[in-house]
Amino acid sequence: MKALVAAALVFSGPPALAQTPTPQEAKPLEPGREALAISYEKYALPNGLEVILSVDRKLPVVAVNIWYHVGAYHEQPGRTGFAHLFEHMMFQGSRNVADDVHIARLEQLGATDLNGTTSFDRTNYFETVPSNHLETALWLESDRMGFLLDAITPEKLETQREVVKNERRESIETAPYGAAREKAWHALFPLPHPYHGDVIGSMKDLNAANVDDVKDFFRKWYAPSNATLAIVGDFDVAKTKALVEKYFGTLPSHARPQRPEVAPVNLTAPVVLREEERVARLPLLSIQWLTPAYLEEGDATADVLATALSTGKASRLYRRLVLDKELAQSVSATQQSQGAQSVFSVDVVARPGVSTDTLLHEVDAVLDEVRQQGIIPEEIARARTRYDTRTLAGLQSVGGFGGKADVLQSYNHFVGEPNYVAQDLARYESVTPEAVKQFAQDTLRPGARVILHAVPPARRQAPLDSKERH
Repeated sequence: MKALVAAALVFSGPPALAQTPTPQEAKPLEPGREALAISYEKYALPNGLEVILSVDRKLPVVAVNIWYHVGAYHEQPGRTGFAHLFEHMMFQGSRNVADDVHIARLEQLGATDLNGTTSFDRTNYFETVPSNHLETALWLESDRMGFLLDAITPEKLETQREVVKNERRESIETAPYGAAREKAWHALFPLPHPYHGDVIGSMKDLNAANVDDVKDFFRKWYAPSNATLAIVGDFDVAKTKALVEKYFGTLPSHARPQRPEVAPVNLTAPVVLREEERVARLPLLSIQWLTPAYLEEGDATADVLATALSTGKASRLYRRLVLDKELAQSVSATQQSQGAQSVFSVDVVARPGVSTDTLLHEVDAVLDEVRQQGIIPEEIARARTRYDTRTLAGLQSVGGFGGKADVLQSYNHFVGEPNYVAQDLARYESVTPEAVKQFAQDTLRPGARVILHAVPPARRQAPLDSKERH
């Protein structure tokens, strides 16, 4: 383990271990919810790094998961895409890790679930390693947290800039409906709202970024005081605390930067976009509304309604548009929950010869039924079962995107309580047909939405009174 020996020389002798609180007691749960309790301990190092420890001895592996509390929401106009750019830069080497060997070194140890992701609200990096290699994983994470800037060069920046630009081309500019969806998103969140920019950034901003910009962004947001380290799996608690102190305790820090204060967007009139689609061959209708933020009142109601509208062949939009009237190739409804403001979307891909205006008419008819009558208890029960099953399935794994470590991180980030899963699922228990009806009336209003018609040139819109399949 030469790398570990070399790394140890970088850090001064480990300071005395910080005093930590006793493990937090799990909150009382409803009968049948005992499996949702996650035992954990949470404490902070003197430099501000939050640490969450959760022992799970099902397998001899440990998940190491770091969240930096920075995403596209925290970027400045004209400097978008930096958080996502660092998702790439963080794997390119640091002071004591050679260029492009971070991933290879972990894979040689048998690491799995090795990746990083970026959202509007946070950036995370994670890997699952055999228990006996936990120290190596912690060293690698600490070296790039504390010493990434030592290895950033104009050449590395240029390489990763081109990688990200190509990723943008594939995911937006040459993807089916990608450019049109981006315009709809910009209409939902006009400037200067920080959600206006894509997580991946714009070509203009990526081209404008220089090494000094990138380093300044890292210094501000990637300090221990703005990060949380979760360790979940088969490990010795006392030894792991000593390792955390050894590799992270001496990293310098500063005051945690403040989250931007931004007023919610309020659409007061419908925005209609008609875009010529040059990639996909079939027309797309996409309707979007601004909705309550993640975990706020109404967020779970939106989830339930989205499930009732489009999940399964018995769902309302699927049954009407795909099965009964045969107007659509596919239909989906989603609540994209986010930290500042969420988005409820209905997307319908038309069958050949069907216009998006006809689809809009049919979608509005279904939504009018919900506004007038709500949905039935059986639809709510199906949605609850879906979210219970999905959550429990995720908790079976200690690591990876959506695994136990990620779940603890997410709740800690948004509500400050890692063991919030039971309370989260309890939100769905309180959703009623009347609540769904009220949500559709108050939030999914025809006069407060963005409507996107993305139509290929060969499928130009026909007038509503033309002969179509109904």
